[in-house]
Amino acid sequence: MLHETQAANHIHAPKISKAVSAVPREFAFRECLKYLARSEKEKMHVVDGAYVRKLLKIDNQPVLFEVGSGANDAIQIRFLNQPVRPAIAEAINEYIREWLDLDSNLAPFYRLAKKDALLKTLTTRYYGLRLIKIPELFEALCWAILGQQINVAFAYTLKQRLVENFGESFVFDGKPYWLFPTPEAIAELQPADLLNMQFNRQKVEYIINLGRLMRDRHISKHRLLELSSIDYAREALLNIRGVGPWTASYVLMRCLGFRSAFPIEDIGLHNALQRQLNWTRKPTLDEIRELAAGWDGWQAYVAIYLYRSLL
Repeated sequence: MLHETQAANHIHAPKISKAVSAVPREFAFRECLKYLARSEKEKMHVVDGAYVRKLLKIDNQPVLFEVGSGANDAIQIRFLNQPVRPAIAEAINEYIREWLDLDSNLAPFYRLAKKDALLKTLTTRYYGLRLIKIPELFEALCWAILGQQINVAFAYTLKQRLVENFGESFVFDGKPYWLFPTPEAIAELQPADLLNMQFNRQKVEYIINLGRLMRDRHISKHRLLELSSIDYAREALLNIRGVGPWTASYVLMRCLGFRSAFPIEDIGLHNALQRQLNWTRKPTLDEIRELAAGWDGWQAYVAIYLYRSLL
């Protein structure tokens, strides 16, 4: 529920400049902020001290908002570039709740964690961390494709180049804030446009093809969420050129919010598990499956907590 904290009265519609959004008990904004601040090259949001700023376009208008934490970790929202109509404020609130997964009840996950030595350590250390999502399907798919078979630092470099060359920006207080390129913008590119920026040819083909598929409405987040199970959604994602098992699992987890999604092939997860288990080698896939046997329904949350342990 969104609560207005400041409004400028207008004859036809009040404009809101601040709002508060309630949070669940098992939530720690500082932990979510730490995860969001994992790369200085991130262009889709800016972490500044105890706040994160993000730009969205709603009704064809740029809306820059800042998210912070108030009493009892309640979410404090400020609309920076202009006061907004209540409908837009509510749309931003809904976006934030999805972004930070605020409507999930984590009590069962924490009960599960108490019975699992690995999870108990992670959830005690990072209590309140949420499954940080990438709500836009095109961005999530592009990010997963960019991250295939390269290190995370270079993946962020490629993402930065993609956003700065083909996304829109809005300047506030002398600082640019960015929107991820639209499928329509990417669909119009020629391979040379990306090859000149150190994208390999295969990823160029995948990303341009994805832009065209989404531009022409052959795939959408709404359609994927309408499918009756995670298995059907996975199958639909695997039918996209450039999407393999790891990419599909990552998007199922980070965008579509399936808590049972688990990118078991992820090298970062292997590194985190090796560190948490204090092993001299990385675990095998069979060993990970054995570890994950008791995590059913919460695999995505285990993955996020393992990612957090690497920061």
